[in-house]
Amino acid sequence: MVDRPIREWNGLTIPDAGVYKLDDAHKRLGFLAQHMMVSPVRGEFARGNATIFVAEDPMRSTVTATIDTTSLTTHNADRDTHLSSADFLDVERYPVITFRSTGVQWQQNNDEIFLWARLRNNPLSRRPNAASLPAARPSGKFVVNGLLTIRDVTRPIDLNVEYGGARRDPYDRDIFGFSATADFEREDFGLVWNVLLESGGFLVGKSVRIEIAGEAILETAG
Repeated sequence: MVDRPIREWNGLTIPDAGVYKLDDAHKRLGFLAQHMMVSPVRGEFARGNATIFVAEDPMRSTVTATIDTTSLTTHNADRDTHLSSADFLDVERYPVITFRSTGVQWQQNNDEIFLWARLRNNPLSRRPNAASLPAARPSGKFVVNGLLTIRDVTRPIDLNVEYGGARRDPYDRDIFGFSATADFEREDFGLVWNVLLESGGFLVGKSVRIEIAGEAILETAG
């Protein structure tokens, strides 16, 4: 019996081609912003979904995602009410945030950096035999280019994705894991509310970091 997935690509074990859905039980759709210019505040959306089409050629894969803005929580009721108001996400008028990918790029290892690191770990030999050096691990890092829509404003964004691997779970489902981050300026999406601090700077940071982690389950084989 073959324990799928079995595809190999550039040294990575990758999921078979097909349509995968984000597992609701294993996901985090989070964000991070600065408060008072000194401390990070994290929040998340409890409800959201994503469909990932893994192509035969992985570089032709696509992603679409939708987040329910009304499910926002930072675990502080007053702050959640303000973020949900017209000052920020205006969830009554704009109940969803969407993302659609436009391209995928594989971040190959930088051979010079890895060679320097391996030479540093071999200080007794100025010119070590290449065969004696530890092999660099294949890169599981990708950049997913796409379009993010918040409050009906669409802007390009790049997701820095760390691929976690693929396997079959105890329920006989083909899955793969990943995490991703991206940074954007909230004012680009019309989220301009702020308070100028007497000591300088702003109450709410203008940059927001997206933090995503999860597993995707095969729904339809390609």
